[in-house]
Amino acid sequence: MAINRAAHRTAVLSTLALTVLTGCARFDDTASTPFTPVPTFSAGEVQPREPGAPTTPTPPPSGTPGVELPCVDPDPAVVATCLDVTGGLTVLPGGQSALVTERRTGRIVQVAPGMPTQEIARIGVDGSGDGGLLDVALSPTYTEDNLLYAYITTATDNRVVRIAPGDTPKDVLTGIPRGASGNAGALTFTGPGELTVVTSDTGDPAAATDPGSLAGKALRVTALAPAPVQPRPQVVLSGIGTAGDVCVNPAGGVWVTDRTVLEDRLQRVAPDGATGTPVWTWPDRPGVAGCSAIDGGVAVSLTDGRALAVLPIDSRTGAAQAAPGLVAQDTYGRLGGTDLGSDGLVWVSTVNKSGDRPGPTDDRVVRIPAPRGGGGFD
Repeated sequence: MAINRAAHRTAVLSTLALTVLTGCARFDDTASTPFTPVPTFSAGEVQPREPGAPTTPTPPPSGTPGVELPCVDPDPAVVATCLDVTGGLTVLPGGQSALVTERRTGRIVQVAPGMPTQEIARIGVDGSGDGGLLDVALSPTYTEDNLLYAYITTATDNRVVRIAPGDTPKDVLTGIPRGASGNAGALTFTGPGELTVVTSDTGDPAAATDPGSLAGKALRVTALAPAPVQPRPQVVLSGIGTAGDVCVNPAGGVWVTDRTVLEDRLQRVAPDGATGTPVWTWPDRPGVAGCSAIDGGVAVSLTDGRALAVLPIDSRTGAAQAAPGLVAQDTYGRLGGTDLGSDGLVWVSTVNKSGDRPGPTDDRVVRIPAPRGGGGFD
């Protein structure tokens, strides 16, 4: 997610449709540094490690004079290592590299198998609590304009900004409430010129159902050019707890993950804008995070569950056909952002540095093969 996370999924996946609120725009450009154009490089293919397969060469012993040890992970499914706590992730056109955000540092970096991590941009953010640089999406015409859209936390609010090459971030939607916690947010393009933004309730469930608040909502933003005053976004879904992610499928349905005090949920907005009961709930609250529509289902990363959950979905009704299966459980730790690559592998970032058991090469980006949920989307 020219294509973005949603438009790229159109190549692999999708598009959408989506109700009313407020936000005005002011952004302190002094808090940001110039954008660096996205570098291009060809990425080698890395396949998941088979049992007994050889690993990468062993680095020189610690203390070798004149040698600085690289951050190497022997698992060939690992694409990038030693990142700070990650936020969002989106696969780039071609499906062989991705952009991932570092939540606390405000960096957007490009990662690819066998290639060094490249810093693409750095945005001034407030990374305290669970805020910071929370997600990134590609414009629908990314291959022509290299425009990025990001969901960030500032000292006063949460907001969506647009990042152009050689320019400072410009406001698209401001005034999303922020709190000591509950600042998570996600965004993706669900159609040309239609950006869907999912906001958290900042720890106040009442705000999520308050029509006068931008908190705890899925919003459709269609006025994407920076302006002093922004039109009111449409409300697609209310009552969101802590935002997880938003993703789309080829049939035009929109999937939203969120966490509430009672359960974690996967919800669906149909192409006609209709919403119903959640498609699936997790009463044990494993920490739903990123989502990706895959062949025959939806893959949802679990932070506390430390796995990728794959839920088989009926392509005609959008209903769950069975309980989700777990993939790569306890293999990479706490999982965060996800996106789908062109080869059907799910790219996932870890958030182990925000937990109590980070490994020596965390945080990482890995590629996980997800089994087909059965009967792809028609």
